[in-house]
Amino acid sequence: MSEQNVTNILVVGIGGQGVMTATEILAQAAIALGHDVKKTEVAGMAQRGGVVSSHLRFGPKVLSPQIMPGTADLLVAFEAAEGLRWCHMLKPGGLVLLNTAHIVPPVVDIGLYQYPDDPIGEIKARGYQVHAFDAMAIALELGDVRLGNTVMLGAMADHLPFPAEALLDAILQRFAAKKPQMVELNRKAFEAGRAAEKSASRAESAEPVPAQ
Repeated sequence: MSEQNVTNILVVGIGGQGVMTATEILAQAAIALGHDVKKTEVAGMAQRGGVVSSHLRFGPKVLSPQIMPGTADLLVAFEAAEGLRWCHMLKPGGLVLLNTAHIVPPVVDIGLYQYPDDPIGEIKARGYQVHAFDAMAIALELGDVRLGNTVMLGAMADHLPFPAEALLDAILQRFAAKKPQMVELNRKAFEAGRAAEKSASRAESAEPVPAQ
């Protein structure tokens, strides 16, 4: 049996940023729309502060949760250096949605990995599109840094094969019963993420093409 029309999304970042929560919400939205969904997650070193990657695959029929290198439709990087480290997973010409907030992971602090000088530039040099924005700053403007993962989900919303409203519904359902006071804040964070991504997309399109 072969897989057809399967969407592959890789979400990466640092523990504590909400990478796994964001992937779970994406999965719930896809399931609600009738997709077969598979996901797998890896948290390195320590859950909080360690590097985290989460594979999500959904479609009519999904056989494996693992995204193979060169096949990801979308890379969502909650942290810039992690975006660079994982960009090889994208298909040719793939898109990176990237949070520019500078968070140095423990692998850098202990000397296992050198933080790149220009992760966005390096990703672009490898032929990938990058829509970059500061999700942490947006979350802080809304009053709670924990809204950063909802900002990132909002940024993804217009790059998914289902309506943005389906993803927003999945987010709000998590808070409606236990934390109703967070519903409107998350709605605002979602829309702020969508707006930030659109602005980043326009900025990327306006950049001059380097001479060959």
